[in-house]
Amino acid sequence: MSRRAEARWPAFASLVVMMVLYSLTPGEFVPRLVLIGIAVLMFVPLIVLNPHRLSRETSWSRWLSILLAVLLVLANLIDMGSLIVELVRGSTGGYLILLTALQVWAASIVGFAFVYWEMDRGGPVSRGTQPRAMLGRPDFKFVQDDDGDSVAEVRAQSSEFADWRPGFIDYLYMSLTNMTAFSPTDTMPLTARAKILMGVQSLCGFILLALVIARSVNILA
Repeated sequence: MSRRAEARWPAFASLVVMMVLYSLTPGEFVPRLVLIGIAVLMFVPLIVLNPHRLSRETSWSRWLSILLAVLLVLANLIDMGSLIVELVRGSTGGYLILLTALQVWAASIVGFAFVYWEMDRGGPVSRGTQPRAMLGRPDFKFVQDDDGDSVAEVRAQSSEFADWRPGFIDYLYMSLTNMTAFSPTDTMPLTARAKILMGVQSLCGFILLALVIARSVNILA
């Protein structure tokens, strides 16, 4: 029995939310309209190729998906760097700086989720269409992986986790917990690149939170 490929809508909805945050946030920490335009142009061919479920993949679509994820993270890191400079200088109004900090924080969660989603086990199309034995090397270990492996041996693939694959929501939740707890919670990084990325995200989240709290105290004082 073939398994159903992963649905498109969670990643699409998250990207839309991220772009809306960029468009509504005041200030010009990065050329927001340019970023939104590039992201839309890159995402449209991917939607045309897989409008509902991620079942087809070509070499160009794979690279385009990876470049889109990297673009989201790099743009957010640039935005965060500019925000940190403004927080340290204290030259921008409190309302604007805190609103931008919220946008950067939320966009970081979505951006890193896209990167984790694209790099783990060959990407979403590979995870959703290939047998587990043919998947690429895992970058992350989810709790369902342990449950699935053990139950598969005992119950011969009868468990709901026996052929479980992580979807975008799983990576989005992992990104959220890493951004708030500054460390992995129920999902562990296995490879060097996964540890580096999660470390960068945790460090950015910690610096951003510390500076925002300091600025908030200064505004209220």
